[in-house]
Amino acid sequence: MSDIQGQHKHTNRLINETSPYLLQHAHNPVDWYPWGEEALQKAKGEDKPILLSVGYSACHWCHVMERESFENEEIAAMMNRFFVSIKVDREERPDIDAIYMQAVQAMTQQGGWPMTVFLTPDGRPFYGGTYFPPRDRQYGQQTMPGFPRVLLSMAEAYQEKRQDVEEQATQLAEYLQQRSGTPFRRRGEEAAGTMPLELLGSAGRELAAEFDAVNGGFGTAPKFPNTMSLEFLLRVHQHRLKGEMSAQTMSPGELEIVESSLQHMAKGGLYDQLGGGFHRYSVDAQWLVPHFEKMLYDNALLSRVYLHTYLVTGNAFYRRIVEETLDYVVREMTSPEGGFYSTQDADSEGEEGKFFVWTPAEIEAALSPRDAGLFMQYYDVTQKGNFEGKNILHVSRDVEEIAKAAQLSGKQVEDSLQQSRLQLFQVREQRVKPGRDEKILTSWNGLMLRSFAEAARYLERADYLQVASKNAEFLLGELRPEGRLLRTYKDGRARLKGYLEDYVFLADGLLALYEASFQPRWFIEARGLMDEAIALFADEQNNGFFDTGSDHEALISRPKDIMDNATPAGNSVAVDVLLRLAAFTGEESYRQRADDYLQPIADVMVQHPQAFGHVIGALDFALSAVKEFAIMGNPSEADTRSLLGVINGRYLPNSVLACADPTDREAVQAVPLLADRPLKEGKASAYVCQNFACLAPVNTAEELEELAS
Repeated sequence: MSDIQGQHKHTNRLINETSPYLLQHAHNPVDWYPWGEEALQKAKGEDKPILLSVGYSACHWCHVMERESFENEEIAAMMNRFFVSIKVDREERPDIDAIYMQAVQAMTQQGGWPMTVFLTPDGRPFYGGTYFPPRDRQYGQQTMPGFPRVLLSMAEAYQEKRQDVEEQATQLAEYLQQRSGTPFRRRGEEAAGTMPLELLGSAGRELAAEFDAVNGGFGTAPKFPNTMSLEFLLRVHQHRLKGEMSAQTMSPGELEIVESSLQHMAKGGLYDQLGGGFHRYSVDAQWLVPHFEKMLYDNALLSRVYLHTYLVTGNAFYRRIVEETLDYVVREMTSPEGGFYSTQDADSEGEEGKFFVWTPAEIEAALSPRDAGLFMQYYDVTQKGNFEGKNILHVSRDVEEIAKAAQLSGKQVEDSLQQSRLQLFQVREQRVKPGRDEKILTSWNGLMLRSFAEAARYLERADYLQVASKNAEFLLGELRPEGRLLRTYKDGRARLKGYLEDYVFLADGLLALYEASFQPRWFIEARGLMDEAIALFADEQNNGFFDTGSDHEALISRPKDIMDNATPAGNSVAVDVLLRLAAFTGEESYRQRADDYLQPIADVMVQHPQAFGHVIGALDFALSAVKEFAIMGNPSEADTRSLLGVINGRYLPNSVLACADPTDREAVQAVPLLADRPLKEGKASAYVCQNFACLAPVNTAEELEELAS
């Protein structure tokens, strides 16, 4: 359709969407449709195949394919003539993305974005791939077909080889349905709780085999943070410290793997040395050159593992990274209403990374000669550069080494570097910033909500608690307008029915917020969301949960993801929440659902821990002696805070914490763990329960120290 106001040559149906990614394509010459009944009926009515294009706002190659193909009038004309073209934001519609990504991976043995899939009018895939260039390209002995050739081939196949297309589509549809409906492989009747805790140590050894002892992290380039695997290794380390597993025999040990990885990542180009926060991944093994997009979920998970490592080690370096990362989120990724935005692009002014890189001349123009010299030594800034003639800031030398060479004290160098970072940050603020995807996703917000709540609790940051509380208020108020939790919010509109991950990630964040604030509302809301998730998503036949609700539109299969990827699977977080709710409430049905899910796949998790990074932590919770802390006393009074400080100064992943003034009936009644807990001698009292038995209450921090260890 043409634009009636004449501002753009073309305007298609995506103009009515809220997703920034879809709106980026609203003025393509392609006659794009959003996923919906109108497009599907058009394909059936005109007997045309569907061209499904899936991507997201911060995807660099998505932008490249748009510039090369979707803005090309001739290519667009072919798409409009032969296909009904549907554009999907994978962050809004993870169900569609998951279904058709499985199909592309089955056809091509690889996946990624942009994803291009050709479907029959009823939605069955028959061909697919990722990025296609605008013309044939030669790579060594292989030719990558250009997009026009792919379009003509698919149109010809659909028109002239319909039987072959139907056979391929039917086979792929059956494969997808089988994947979503197959029961988990069972291990007899052995319950998850009977697996020896020692076997988790073997999962740690599996991870250690992939560890890069030189650069930290796992595997080779491209390198992703793998935060969930690092979290699991921290758990194993704690078990060894407590003597709950045999003494460490492997080298390096679990904590060494975690610290090496976190140090290398935070000192590399993966981390924004001036503004805080992490980029998506590193294209090299050294963590030097990142893909510059910043994702909300990465920063949620990374800030959390740095926080937990700070609790384990007491090293202030990790605390600094946590605070710089969360401060970045407050500054640049938080809406006025309290929601967290999704992503920042890799590109600005049409160039990847332009906002983040520096030349020596730019630094020398902003700083004094002495400060510029120290800064460039510390962050390895050279005339040659390390990225297209410019420099990605990364820490290459120790402060003490630079101080010695400059005949300065270490403190003088650190003060200079801190001042230089502040000055260069202000200079950088004058640059054109990367684009920002300002849609607010419930699930990703749940991840960041937990991170802010935990940081508020463990770092005693009241400002972070305020951020977390405002976010929770916003999500529960705006993303649940009529009771049913919704997926996405932008420009005052909440839309799309929430998925499993939306429900359970938010419940997870709310439980953490309760443990940070002890406001009973957050616990009540978390439990309510989990109960709703059971009603909407539970797979009563094969255990676990479907990703889409029972009230969701019918697709060619009902996805059920069990593996953890860049974010945890919805099933993984659901099990985690169920286990914690069971500890808070004593409700056996929560525990049973979790055990029923964990039991059939426990051995697979141990053998392939990278694919189950989050849920293997839930398995650890299920196998361990969970400590249930009930603190009775006014949370604002000094004696109660003293008891809470004992617990909040430790890394206790297999524990739950509740607190209330005994006179606050609402708070006590909301959390069953707090029921029937009188004060001892009229003073704030700590009850510690474990293995279905509670110890006598104690009043002093010293007594609680012994019980908590």
